[in-house]
Amino acid sequence: MTLVHGGQLQQVALQYARPIADWLDLSTGISPSSYPIPTIPTPVWQQLPQPSPSLLNAAKRYYGTTNIVATSGSQAVIKQLPTIFKQHVAEQLISEQLISEQSTGTSTVWLPLVGYKEHERAWREQGFTIQQYTQLPTSAQLTAHCIVVVINPNNPTGELFSRNMLLALLDNIQTLKGWLILDEAFMDVVEPSQSIIAHTDNPHLLVLRSVGKFFGLAGIRLGFLSAHPQWLQALAQLSSPWEVNGPAQYITEIALMDTQWQQQQLLSLMALSATLELLLMTTFACPVAGSALFKTIPLDNAPEVYALLCQQGVYVRLCDEQNALRFGIPDQNGLVKLTKVLQQLAK
Repeated sequence: MTLVHGGQLQQVALQYARPIADWLDLSTGISPSSYPIPTIPTPVWQQLPQPSPSLLNAAKRYYGTTNIVATSGSQAVIKQLPTIFKQHVAEQLISEQLISEQSTGTSTVWLPLVGYKEHERAWREQGFTIQQYTQLPTSAQLTAHCIVVVINPNNPTGELFSRNMLLALLDNIQTLKGWLILDEAFMDVVEPSQSIIAHTDNPHLLVLRSVGKFFGLAGIRLGFLSAHPQWLQALAQLSSPWEVNGPAQYITEIALMDTQWQQQQLLSLMALSATLELLLMTTFACPVAGSALFKTIPLDNAPEVYALLCQQGVYVRLCDEQNALRFGIPDQNGLVKLTKVLQQLAK
């Protein structure tokens, strides 16, 4: 399965024969302003990276959980989770004497119909049975040892499920000896937070968090998995030595502790996203969904508008279903350029 993501500016710039410096890249949900990189001590560059207790302590405070490990980005964990569960489910079925010659040791995996497609690719490639949902599956639909993946808030629809709704779903899944996997990559900008990461003492819940989006540090490839220690240990067994680089750990620890910068960042993103939302509503006369890190609009002619924007040096995300465009949040200079381009499109 070939997936096309945002963030491929070099390829798009070549396709449209426009120098990279001329582009406004709004193709990702990464903040236009990033955490200022501190001076990194020389030994951090020289030494092989080890798991940092001080980084984990900072992450525990920031995310509000006691069970957490640093990873080389959420994507690395998304890729590895099916392997972890395939092994675990097979062992569980054997222990319950439910396995047969026909059993593959896999489970049904529920995934959002619209969402970050790397989740689906990872489970499908490992031979799991895929079910897709537009509304969260009900207790009547769920089966034993099922896995439910929820992107909260959803990328690209922006749909947000409440804590109470997710905790009720977790109760149902736990009864069935299944698992709830939450991708909370964009949760940092949700006020009040709907995260249930504090409940990862429950072995039926796993939560992914991203540093790249809110902190604008996608290039350092660092994220976190919060889960019961049995899952953290299983991930560690699959991971290579020195999995998360030292400079990334150093930068992230400082960023997670800088509450003043975080508050300013949130206010800035909310103001910029509100301006973008008004601009999109005025230009396209359609509903706008999303979060403070991206805005998505439905368009019957989304591929045509995408191409027109690219011709003007504005790179956005054409959603997988080809019926919507997702705009990352521009800074003030980007808003000026985007406004001019959209005014030309509206003529």
